[in-house]
Amino acid sequence: MIGEACGPGDEQPCATGLVCEPRDGDGGYICAGPIELRGMVIDALDGSPIAGARVLALDDTGAPVGEVAISDADGDYTLAIAIPRDSDGNPATALTLTLSASAADYQLYPSGLQPAFPVSSSEVTAVEDDPDDDSDDHLSVIENASTTVGLLPLDGASGFTVSGRIAGERENTAGTLVVAEGASGSYTIADRSGAFTLFNVATGANTVRGYRGGLQVVPEVLDVNADVDGVVLELAGTGLATVSGSVNIVNAPGGSLTSVVMIPSALFNEVFEFGPVPFGLRAPEPGVAPDVSSTWTIPGVPEGTYKIIAALENDLLVRDPDTSIAGTEILKISVAAGETIDLQDSFKVTEALGVVGPGADGPEEVTGTPTFEFDDDSSEDRYEVVVHDALGDEIWRDDQVPGVSGSATVTVEYGGPALTPGMYYRFQATSWKDGNPAPSALSRTEDLRGVFVYAE
Repeated sequence: MIGEACGPGDEQPCATGLVCEPRDGDGGYICAGPIELRGMVIDALDGSPIAGARVLALDDTGAPVGEVAISDADGDYTLAIAIPRDSDGNPATALTLTLSASAADYQLYPSGLQPAFPVSSSEVTAVEDDPDDDSDDHLSVIENASTTVGLLPLDGASGFTVSGRIAGERENTAGTLVVAEGASGSYTIADRSGAFTLFNVATGANTVRGYRGGLQVVPEVLDVNADVDGVVLELAGTGLATVSGSVNIVNAPGGSLTSVVMIPSALFNEVFEFGPVPFGLRAPEPGVAPDVSSTWTIPGVPEGTYKIIAALENDLLVRDPDTSIAGTEILKISVAAGETIDLQDSFKVTEALGVVGPGADGPEEVTGTPTFEFDDDSSEDRYEVVVHDALGDEIWRDDQVPGVSGSATVTVEYGGPALTPGMYYRFQATSWKDGNPAPSALSRTEDLRGVFVYAE
């Protein structure tokens, strides 16, 4: 019955219709009613259903809360999730979940300009019982607009599928970022059991690696010319590294705090200055609000080559865009097993230009001709406004937007080609001082703001 203690490894831990879930606070398990996420996976541009897509739910630390769900011919999926319960079997706290989805011929979601929309575990509704089926007597579901996932189609050939698992205890491998380092740069996230599937892997030599804080994964070299199944990534016995450094926050309000992340170089997008952050490779640790004001340390770093970047999250700060001064470059480092790295160069971080719209707090739907609005800088001569689509293509640029006087904000009307319905875009504004001998950038809007999706 609901509320009874159980063991997740038992053959029949709970009565029919109940599941064995973690009990909040004490490390035990309790019998409770199952909770499912239900939704659809669709093509973001034409709305058609996508069959065979893989959907995974992550908690606010980036750890999976279930196995993988596969969408059916109508694009529908059902994903059982495991979340901590109180003594009565109810969700102990409201968790903010995000979805990760992938499919052949499509970009991974989230990626680039497509953020993962939050799904609250508090939005649970009971399923009406079927009198002829006692397995759904205690079932609850979460289904709303945020559980519909729109994937953006790839531009060009997709490639093959590589699937397998990471060896080791499941609680230590769940959430590992798995990458096919080669021509494709395909990646995915291992589910709660350590299983993974990489779509769109390019033909030829690919090195499959796993990245997760506290985990050293032995890479596997594959010669891919067809779909590959049964890959096992073994764990290494070599030591993990520790990487430390500091940030220098300048020309920003007092008390400003940021975070620092490590991104595998093979997945770093030079256009967006963005990429997936492996679980654990963040200071502060996953789930903690940005708190870095000076020194920082990331322990448990596996071998690999990384880009290190500060102020990637929306924290009202940006990496100082003035490349004429030291400390503004994005660092690239190679990390060996057991190494201790103390970076000598600090990151210069400055106050961002605030985005008024579109996309001040998240992706915003836009119709007609967009007008971009952002906060005025105090000492600029001009602004540069650039629009990229979610594929990384530059759509439009105006680098001679005049500085303003007497207004708190700057407005710029989009002047580029027709926008594609369903496509995600980002505008980014940079303030410039036309000095002597060369112009210098002062500040810019944040990387994850200014995102909009076009609707007819």
